[in-house]
Parts: sequence; C-alpha cells; structure tokens
Amino acid sequence: MHNMPIASRSSILLLGQRGFTGRLIFEDLTGSHLRPIHAPNVSRAAPLSAQLEALLQRLKPGDIVLNCLGPFRHTFAPVLDLCLATGAHYLDICAEWRVFEALHDADAAARAAGIMLLPGVGFDVVASDCLAAHVARRLPTATRLQIGISGLELASRGSARTIAELVGEPVRTRRDGAIIADARLRDESFDFGDGPVRALAVSWGDVSTAFHTTGIPNVEVYFEATPASTYLAFANRTFGWMFRNPLVERAAQQFARGLRPGPTAAERAGRRVTIVARATDPRGRSVESRLVTNEAYTFTAQSACAVMQRVAEGRIEPGFQTPGKLLGADFVLQIEGTERHDV
Repeated sequence: MHNMPIASRSSILLLGQRGFTGRLIFEDLTGSHLRPIHAPNVSRAAPLSAQLEALLQRLKPGDIVLNCLGPFRHTFAPVLDLCLATGAHYLDICAEWRVFEALHDADAAARAAGIMLLPGVGFDVVASDCLAAHVARRLPTATRLQIGISGLELASRGSARTIAELVGEPVRTRRDGAIIADARLRDESFDFGDGPVRALAVSWGDVSTAFHTTGIPNVEVYFEATPASTYLAFANRTFGWMFRNPLVERAAQQFARGLRPGPTAAERAGRRVTIVARATDPRGRSVESRLVTNEAYTFTAQSACAVMQRVAEGRIEPGFQTPGKLLGADFVLQIEGTERHDV
C-alpha cells in the first residue's frame, strides 16, 4: 500500500457540485475535515476539456478529484486527462460498466503517473462491491455471482439522463471473464427480507467491478421487478430499437432534463435499500448475504465522503482499483445505517 508523503494536505476538487448528488456530497464534505478546492463551476453546457484546463494550476500531486458529472461516458476521459497531468487521484460516483472497463484499461497510464483510479465510490458500487467481496470471502471457490438490488425507486434528473442513454442496449453480464450481451438471461428471485420476489436482469456497474474485486468470472445483476422496472424492461425490449434514432434519443434526453433535480430530504428519509449477493461454486455449494443501507442518494453522500477521507489519509494504491478490493469487504459497515446479514 502506497502512502502519500503529506496526506493531510490533500485537497478535494468536486466536479458537479451544483448537480443533485454533487450538492449532497458537498454538504457532507463541508462538515468534514477534508478541504474542498473552490473552483469555477464546471458544467456540461460548455466543452469540458477547456473548462478543466483552467484548473490545472489549482491541483497538486496527491489531491483528489471527485467526478460527479454524469452521464460519465461523456466526462470521464477529460477528467482522467486532468488527473494524469496533475498527479491527482481520480474518483467518481459512476454506475456505468463501460466507464469502469475504460478506466481499467487506463491502469498502466495511471501507475506510470503514480495516481489511483477509483470509480464508483457512491452507492454504486461501494455497497454491492463490498458485499460481493464478503460472499467471495465466504466461498473462495465461487465461480458465479448474482447480485439483486431492491429499493431504487427514487431517481434524480441525472440518473434519468443516464438511463435514457442506456435504453435500447441489450443486457450485459459477465461470462467466463468477458462482458457479453446476454439475451438468454432469465429473471431470478431474491429474498430481500420478506420472502422471494422476482427480479429483472440489468446492465449495471458490478458486471465490471465485481469481477475485478473478486475474480469470480460469471457475474449477473438484477433489480427487483417493481411496476416501474418491469415497464422499463418491457419498453427496452419492445421499443429499444427506436432509441438508436438520434431524434428519439434527443427527445428522451430533453424529457429527462425537464424532470425535477431529485427526491426531497423528506422522500429520502427513512427509506432503505437492500442488496443480496449470492455466490455458487461448481460443486453446487452456495452462500448468500444481505446488506441494508440508507436510501441510495443519502448513502452516496456518506460513502463518497468516507472514501475520500480514507484516500486523504493515505489509503492509496496506484492504478485502477475497486472499492471492495482497496478498502475491504467490511468498509461498508463503517457507514452509518448499514447492516449486513449472512442468510
């Protein structure tokens, strides 16, 4: 484990603090011992590379850049270039498997620059990645990992924009170590605490990160089959081809921009999210564990700040990392409101 020479002097550059989730993180950040860098607002309204170029002199080696500008497929590359140029560590709150894989491909460049790439420090994928690491620890011979998630009914404007971009794409899973489009994948059932319920396969960040964390070569992710998720899955299968038309895609993005920024504090209060991870091995042995957290946006703010605190204290490994691999399976239990149970 590499330690920064002067970890206590690390500063935080938060990109996207005027967005819904970025604002929640910034509010938690200002109550911590971490030092935010006050920079001009960076937005998607203008070319990002030019905006970031103005920040080159504001960063020093060992600082932390947290990218909250989604959809991340459009923003991670210029932010990564900024980090490589300044020696700052790259973090984000991404859930997009393509971005995780692209950052994994940048591992050698990051190592050469002495920086860490740690995407997915929010609910996606800290909660599920730590749980994946836990069940892999319980069953080291596992070759299949299934992750089910319940309680994601609330959505921000930014999340809606990302979902709109994914409509029309086939479901991705990991098979024998490779991410593939899997049209044959069937629905599964998970017990989120009140008995088995149906869940639908989705393309989620864990098809990338869980493999890099655990080494398990077959990974699937599912969402509980609520009316909203069932309708979205049906629309994707039936009308998804339409979203490959640029006019339809732009209309969907315009609709997402018209939504309210995100759920209110009252709507988030008291809500919980449940994740189930199930690991099996070739001999038919299976283990299952359940993790319950605060509402996903609330958890994201808690988690992002907790991760940045660890990085500022020197918890650093140059190159591409995942939360579960870097911080360990039990890190998530340090976040207030989180409980884990072995089933």
